[in-house]
Amino acid sequence: MKKGYIVLIAVIAFFLIIFVWVKNTYNSLVTEDENVTASWHQVEAEYQRRMDLIPNLVATVQGYANFEKSTLTDVINARANATKVTINSDHPDQASLQQLQQAQSQVGSSLSRLLVTVEQYPDLKANQSFLDLQAQLEGTENRITVARNRFNDAAQDFDTHVRRFPANIFAGIFGLQYRAYFEADAAASSAPKVSFPNNK
Repeated sequence: MKKGYIVLIAVIAFFLIIFVWVKNTYNSLVTEDENVTASWHQVEAEYQRRMDLIPNLVATVQGYANFEKSTLTDVINARANATKVTINSDHPDQASLQQLQQAQSQVGSSLSRLLVTVEQYPDLKANQSFLDLQAQLEGTENRITVARNRFNDAAQDFDTHVRRFPANIFAGIFGLQYRAYFEADAAASSAPKVSFPNNK
């Protein structure tokens, strides 16, 4: 009789250990998945902040009649194209991230050309509204970089966990999939080309 109780207790203990282990593995995967999602939303918020600053920057620069119209048009068009990119916020895939990255890279490039071109306009460079917007944009660019790095770190932690045995089995059972990363932009290694008209 005692032997039967011992076997029963051992079986119950075994299943309890398995249950706790599965629960902990699942909860850990869910926590990491949520960290990736939260990091992604921060990336979106920073990109949106940049998009919101651009109209004010353009309006400030447009006040200078001699400012190069093509430079402003490039910024406006890049912003318009970037806002057209749709992406699944819950689970962005690699193709969507590349499309977003390409569009945002165009925005960054056009803004860089705009800020370099401003060097020709001392009055505009001294305009307080422009200086404030420029400082906000610079801060936003830094926050975008930080947010993207945090997203990549969170995605890497999750993907590493999902690939490990036996977590990979539970990830498949519970439908938890790999998360895509931001990749380095090939164009980022070359500075934007800006040509200044000859002032006579």
